[in-house]
Amino acid sequence: MEHRIGIMGGTFDPIHHGHLLTAEYVRDACGLTKILFIPAANSPFKLEKKVAPASDRLAMTRLAIADNPYFEASDIEMCRQGVSYTSDTIDELHRLLGQQAEFFFITGADAINDLPSWHEAEHLLASCHFIAATRQGTKLDMVHLRKAFGALCECHIHQLTTPELEISSTEIRERIRSGRSVRYMLPAAVADYIKKEGLYR
Repeated sequence: MEHRIGIMGGTFDPIHHGHLLTAEYVRDACGLTKILFIPAANSPFKLEKKVAPASDRLAMTRLAIADNPYFEASDIEMCRQGVSYTSDTIDELHRLLGQQAEFFFITGADAINDLPSWHEAEHLLASCHFIAATRQGTKLDMVHLRKAFGALCECHIHQLTTPELEISSTEIRERIRSGRSVRYMLPAAVADYIKKEGLYR
C-alpha cells in the first residue's frame, strides 16, 4: 500500500496554530495519510540564531499535535549529527519507510522560490513533492524554478491556497518576553509548557 505522507519541517520555536491549520488543510485537500512534524535540530537557515533547546521544541510539538490522530512528531533530525538538511531527512525516511512511501514537503511559496539554493536541491526535488502553501502577496516564481529544475518542477511542485492566519513564532517570542498575552495564538498546552519551563523570558 502506498502511503502519502506530508512533512512539516521547521524550527517550531514555538509551534503555533498557523502551523497546525496549514498542516490539517493540506492533509485534507491532498488526501495525505498522515503529517510528520519534524523539528530541525540545526537548521541551515538559522545557524547564527539562538533557538530554544531541541528537546523543548520537540516536546512542544508533541503537545500541540496530541489530539490529532493524523499528526505525528518525529525526532529524526535531532538524532542525527550536524546540520539538518532536508535532503538527508527525505533519504532517511525512504530508507525507513520504503520506496512505496510518497513524501510531500509542505512549506511557503517564498521558501520554494529559494529551493534552488537548498542543499542537493535537484536530488531533493526528485525524491519528494513540494506543496506551496500560498497566501496573498507571495506567488511561486515558476519561470525561475523551471530554469533551475526543468520539467521536474512541473510534476513535483504543487500550489495550494491555504487559509490566512498571520501568526509568527517571532511575534510569540517577543510577546512572551514583554509579558503580553499569547492566548489563542498557540495551543494552551504549549503555552503552559513555555510558562513552566521559563522559555523566551
